[in-house]
Amino acid sequence: MGTFWDRHMVPRIIRACCGAPGIMDLRAQLVPRARGDVFEIGCGGGFNQQFYDGTAITSFAGIDPSVKLLEFARDEAERKGWKADIRAGVGEDIPFASASFDTVVCTYTLCSVKDQQQVLGELKRILRPGGTLLFLEHGRAPDAPVQRWQDRIEPLWKPIAGGCHLTRPITASVRAAGFDVQPLGQAYMPKSPRWAGWMEWGAATR
Repeated sequence: MGTFWDRHMVPRIIRACCGAPGIMDLRAQLVPRARGDVFEIGCGGGFNQQFYDGTAITSFAGIDPSVKLLEFARDEAERKGWKADIRAGVGEDIPFASASFDTVVCTYTLCSVKDQQQVLGELKRILRPGGTLLFLEHGRAPDAPVQRWQDRIEPLWKPIAGGCHLTRPITASVRAAGFDVQPLGQAYMPKSPRWAGWMEWGAATR
């Protein structure tokens, strides 16, 4: 069930941080690329739903382990007025059949899963051949001084932020999972501390 902090405070921290204006701008660039049958990992909070092109999407499904964040996601689906299959679940064991989706969307989720490579393997499994993984994540910065700060801060940061890692590679991890990656952008988020603000986003083909 998790601690009081995990159940009640972490969802509020995620809502505040992951809904910041600069991050929402990046979501707005990436999410409209989704097509066909779409699956979103870490869909809790419902941040991305406003950016999906409903005319290009056949079906929408998603999972999140947070009961509170799932409430927000279902509220957003109701507001959008579309049918959505939103379930509790974790990325290491996605409750959908292999080759079920044309597009998988993964935003600000790989930082906090327990096993990043297992999750990427699951995302590859549920994609159809030629399907696309759209990813937008924060993680390991390219600059050594920032990396040193990430190494120092991460042990303190993780318990506060629901297991969020600062030091995980992003694009390299997606490529290592066997995807053909097309990088779309990378940058430090303006007005964010550099140890938490390195972003990478792209489209990866199964």
